[in-house]
Amino acid sequence: MAACRTAIGTSFKGTLSRTPAGDLATTVVEEVVRRSTLPVEVFDDLVLGEVMQGGGDLARYVALTAGLPSVSGLAHQRQCASSLSAVQTAAAGIRAGMDNAIIAGGAESISTAPKMFQQLPDSDEPVRWMPPSHPATPETPADDMSITVGWNTARLAGISREDMDAWALRSHQRAVAAIDAGHFTDQIVPVEVAGPDGNKVLFEVDEHPRRNTTLERLGGLKPLHPEIDGFSITAGNSSGINDAAAALVLTSDTLAAERGLSPLGVVRSWASVGVDPLRTGLAPIEAIPKALKRAGLSLSDVALFEINEAFAAVPIAACRELDLDPEIVNISGSGCSLGHPVAATGARMITTLLSDLRRRGGGIGVAALCAGGGMASAIVVETV
Repeated sequence: MAACRTAIGTSFKGTLSRTPAGDLATTVVEEVVRRSTLPVEVFDDLVLGEVMQGGGDLARYVALTAGLPSVSGLAHQRQCASSLSAVQTAAAGIRAGMDNAIIAGGAESISTAPKMFQQLPDSDEPVRWMPPSHPATPETPADDMSITVGWNTARLAGISREDMDAWALRSHQRAVAAIDAGHFTDQIVPVEVAGPDGNKVLFEVDEHPRRNTTLERLGGLKPLHPEIDGFSITAGNSSGINDAAAALVLTSDTLAAERGLSPLGVVRSWASVGVDPLRTGLAPIEAIPKALKRAGLSLSDVALFEINEAFAAVPIAACRELDLDPEIVNISGSGCSLGHPVAATGARMITTLLSDLRRRGGGIGVAALCAGGGMASAIVVETV
């Protein structure tokens, strides 16, 4: 029924670097409820993806701060696909007939994420702890996705540095073009933050895309692991480290009809898969056809794809393996340009996908992400 997101900030040095995830989530939840025109009492649940926030239940916290005290809250964790899976969970509850209206999305503030430590039995001092996604190996470290996802995808799929840099450049060009054309304006709810001088300012334009980047500049960046022979992953052909939030309202057909609401789109199907962590970046290649098959559709039925650029190698591999036209993949940019606010990215992608489909006359769209630990999720939506 409704969808919105914040503009995406660059972590640590960007405009949202002092804005906690709870504040970002509260902003989009309040706005998406307002846009839906639905009264608070009709909502059955709030499902929010969270990854880097240290646990707890951000969704219940936000239900209270956003003026939804009678709404429960579910924290959703599927690594990078967390908010996409939050939308899947909401759609499942509605399709099962258990719920009529659910808010779903996610929020990430890597800038303010807690630093966690663990006391190990064989150590006198606590050591830095990362929530586990898979058992680490030298080829698949749990704390370095540039190797586990980026490098493994590139070498397994035979993708060159030049291929990835060219994709990243186009991602920036498409994101900047979308910003300049105002394509994100209706999606974005401004966030009030303190400016450098202490005065309040509205943050409402994605700040991560690089307007003046070139192939030469991208090509001049050093590999993230020069000690690994042939390593081709750089900061330029990787996703950004970012802060943002996004949320959508999903309802049953019955409730929409009773209230006279016009949906932005319809969730047709979804799917998640697990693969060897070595093949994490290739997992969308399995999730996308699985989700389409559940909807009785094929790849040729799809008007637009959103395949997250956790690393540029991921959508390149999907395009090659699934024989997708790159011209209909990430037409408004993605992780390399807009950034990757981990727990918010999936909901951001759906919000952008619905908007792009509607602007181009409707049709079938697919959003998909790989996720840490050897996972991927995909969702199929349709607009008219």
